[in-house]
Amino acid sequence: MVVGEITEEKDVVIIGGGPGGYHAAIRAAALGKQVTLIEREDLGGTCLNKGCIPSKVFTHFAQEFKKTKHLKEMGMEFGEVEANLSSLQHYKNKKITQLRMGVESLCKANKVEVVKGSASFLSESRIGVENGHEFSLFNFKEAIVATGGDFHYPDGVLFNSGCVLKEREIFNLEEIPEELIVYGADYISLEISSVFSLLGSRVTLVLHDELPFDSAITKELFRQLKKQKINVIKNSQLRTAKERDGHVIVELEKDNGETVSIEGSHFVISGQVKPNLTDLGLDRLRIEVTENGCIRADREGRTSIPHIWAIGDVTEGPSLAVKAIKQGKVAAEAMAGLKVEVDMQFVPTVVQMSSPIACVGLTEEEAREEGYSVTVSENPVRGNGYAQLTDEKDGFVKVVSDSETDVILGVHIMGTGAVELITSGVLGLEMAARDEDFRFPLYPHPSMNESVLEAMEGLKGDAVHMPPRKKELAR
Repeated sequence: MVVGEITEEKDVVIIGGGPGGYHAAIRAAALGKQVTLIEREDLGGTCLNKGCIPSKVFTHFAQEFKKTKHLKEMGMEFGEVEANLSSLQHYKNKKITQLRMGVESLCKANKVEVVKGSASFLSESRIGVENGHEFSLFNFKEAIVATGGDFHYPDGVLFNSGCVLKEREIFNLEEIPEELIVYGADYISLEISSVFSLLGSRVTLVLHDELPFDSAITKELFRQLKKQKINVIKNSQLRTAKERDGHVIVELEKDNGETVSIEGSHFVISGQVKPNLTDLGLDRLRIEVTENGCIRADREGRTSIPHIWAIGDVTEGPSLAVKAIKQGKVAAEAMAGLKVEVDMQFVPTVVQMSSPIACVGLTEEEAREEGYSVTVSENPVRGNGYAQLTDEKDGFVKVVSDSETDVILGVHIMGTGAVELITSGVLGLEMAARDEDFRFPLYPHPSMNESVLEAMEGLKGDAVHMPPRKKELAR
């Protein structure tokens, strides 16, 4: 390692070029800051290069693959349809490259200096950046830590790049697994299970915990998993997973203490995300961390050291790109003196499976536990005309309301278009909307949007395409 003799002066240094980091960099540059963005691998981070984008290529492919039967019914003529994962990998890599080049171009256009290497704090105003045999020293006025998170796994898993896989590795396969065992109870596990079931794998989903949804969503989800012939094993903790004689052997312990063994051709586990703060030199700073090992930051992203900020997976809260992006923009704006803050109360939960799930706000159970006088309405998607003609009839829209104020407390959607439709729910909850605020606007017809409208109308028994509510007898 060769230590540079010159210490460069920097205005704003951002460590990590993932979604949070590059959004913060471009926003800060637009507000007049001189920005240096440090990334040890590729711009776009895990989300673009290994996580969000690769997985969504697969979920999109599986959903389109599913549609071929309906398209034939409509009159579209083509030969036997097969899933070629080798071609899909080529497409995935092409799209990742295109998106990464887009991020690089945006940084260049905004005059963001991009430095390759691994950064570590030497003091509260100095960092070192190592890149191979080169080592650079930077003095900075302000810094943002956006180094993301790492997945952690149980000790009993003996990983094998061919058949015992981490959640990101399965999206590098070029052959469809014959028998796939999926371990996890998060959106990643559900997406993997749905994708490979649709593509022809025999899938077993092992749930170690309860699913984090409204009870109505959970009930319909289990019906959909059964419909897709996904075998579900509940309340089971993983003990070991290893390859033996060309097969994967997985040992589980159920809640009653019983040990069971299952076998498959492939196994994939969704790990637990923890802050990636290794080798960052935080021990040299007086920066506060939480009990969970996250950097403590306020609603602007400011840490206990006022000129150092933290965003994304290194902070408390869900491990989601949407969180990092919002925090990155807010930190950059707060740094420029704007009055802004991050409020994570209404972060949407999204699962890009078949059928997609998207939720925001309180579940019915949570609303009752918090003491609200609760009214709910569920509008089944099968009653929607557009859903009928597209043959996407699975799912529903459920809304949770406070009957004393008519304020909407939660919106829970399962079905095609759920991910796009949930934005209406997020906006409504942010604005403390009542059901009449959703009922007043005009909704395009025919469209899946009308399911949201009818669910809102159903709170007062006014929905046209839902059975009338039974009237209570006068006492």
